[in-house]
This record gives sequence, structure tokens and C-alpha cells, in this order.
Amino acid sequence: MSLLLSASRAFRLLSAVLTYVFCMTTLGQTCGRQGVAVQVLGSGGPELQDKRASSSYLIWQDGRPRVLIDAGGGSALRFGESGAQMSQLDAILFTHFHVDHSADFSALIKSSWFEDRNRPLPIYGPTGNDFMPSTTEFVADFFGEPRGAYRYLSELLVPGEPSSYKLQPHNVAGSDKPAVVFRGGDLAISSVRVVHGPVPALAWRIDLAGKLIVFSGDTNGEGDLAQLAANADLLVAHNAVPEGATGVERRLHMPPSVIGQIAAGAHVKQLVLSHRMLRTLGKEAETQSEIQKRYSGLIHFANDLDCFPAN
Repeated sequence: MSLLLSASRAFRLLSAVLTYVFCMTTLGQTCGRQGVAVQVLGSGGPELQDKRASSSYLIWQDGRPRVLIDAGGGSALRFGESGAQMSQLDAILFTHFHVDHSADFSALIKSSWFEDRNRPLPIYGPTGNDFMPSTTEFVADFFGEPRGAYRYLSELLVPGEPSSYKLQPHNVAGSDKPAVVFRGGDLAISSVRVVHGPVPALAWRIDLAGKLIVFSGDTNGEGDLAQLAANADLLVAHNAVPEGATGVERRLHMPPSVIGQIAAGAHVKQLVLSHRMLRTLGKEAETQSEIQKRYSGLIHFANDLDCFPAN
């Protein structure tokens, strides 16, 4: 009898593993296969107890990953599960350098070293201040000589050293009005400065193949995010605090009412809510109700590896 029970448990375990592998493979094969889509690699915040990867997003076009936005903890694993390859990316963007938006950057770059990427990889992010690094400092602190944490990979950054490609970090000061920072073929990337307490932070807009996708990043809603998101096919906004938040939480993040106000003012077609922390998980009904007082479009609550076509 015990042998039969053990065999049954083993069969159930094998079935679960095969189902998981099938689902991950299917997600990787189908997101953005036709047209433009956003795949959420990390839908959580800095808490491990939310059982989500931290903030990270991937833009697909016709089956090819084009742009990565943020690289929070756990997102490197999700990147691999999505079926994407680092060698295919056109650019990496950072909204800011809090740990939950940047911790897996070095793991992704190490993976790219094995893919023999043969063109530069532009990396755009904010300038620094007294307690946050600039984008160029952030990249150099990992891979630069003589004191980078992973300076054994300095050939990816240091001019003159042999490498199949080079990292190209760029500091974006951020304007109060949307400004283009990258343009290549059918891809244009713009940014605007947003307020996230004392942390230098950017929101990003990607224009690709006639579609417009905007990422708020972490912000309290001040600044000109609505202009950046004007007529967006998809706005990814961070649902990190509930309605009624006060103090430091409110100075760092926008509550649902502000998200709804911005989405309505920008005439956004779809709204994706991500960066779902423990203080907002379980409050989806209240969040949606607050947003719908101002915004009448589609609202989605993101989970890891969800795929949202920019229809």
C-alpha cells in the first residue's frame, strides 16, 4: 500500500512539474508573437513574502524581445522562463536604482556573455545624487576596473579589451517634459523626470511599430507623467500603496485615485497595475473602485509572466 501511495505522489509531482514547464514554455512562445506586447517579469515589490519577482518588464515585437525595463530580484529567472535572450535586446532602461528595480542586472549581463552578443547594449537610467549612483556609476560599480565587484567581466565595459560587444551606459538627467533619449528604426524611447522622494527617478515611454507603451516606475504622481502617457495603448502603473496612504509611503508612491486621475487625463486605453506589495494585495476591489471613479478604460492586475498585447 505504501509503495502505491509513493508512486501516486511521484506521479502527481511529475505531472505538476511537466505542467509548469509546459506553461512557462507556452508563455515564452506566445507573448508578443504577433504585434507588440508587454510581459511582466516581476510584478512585486521589495518584499520576498509577496512571492513575486521584483519590478521588471519586457517589451516584445513579433516574437522578439526589444526593450527591458528594470531588473529587480527574481527577474533574471523570469527572463529565462519567458524564452527571451539577452542577445536580442535593443536597450535596457532603469526607472531608478532601488534594489527591487536593479538587483538582477549583473545576472542578466553575465547571461549575455554566454550568448555571444555582437552589438553594443545601450543602458539608460537616471543621474545620481549624494546617496544614489548615476547609471554610469552603477554599471561601473559592477564591471569597471579597477574596483568593480565583477571586474573579471571588465572586457564588457572597458574600451580596448577584447569582447564581442560593449555595455554603453548613459545618464539621463530627465526633463520636466517628455524628451527622446533613443531612436533606432521603428523604436523611439522617451523619458520624463518623476518624483520618488529624494531618489532620482524616470518614467519611460516606448514608441514601437505604431504602439505606445508607458511605464510610470515608482512615483508619487507629481510631474508630467500624464503628458508622457498621452493616448498610450498601455500604461503600466505601480500599485504600491492603498488609498489613504500617508507619510513616507505617500511621498514615494501614488495611491489608486492618483493613478486613475493620470490614466483618465492621458486617455490611456489599458491600465496595468504592477509592483503589488503586501499592503495592496487583497485590496484589488477597493483599488479598482477608486480608479474607476476617474478612469473608465480596461484595468488589469499584473502577475509574474503575464502578457498584455498593446491593442
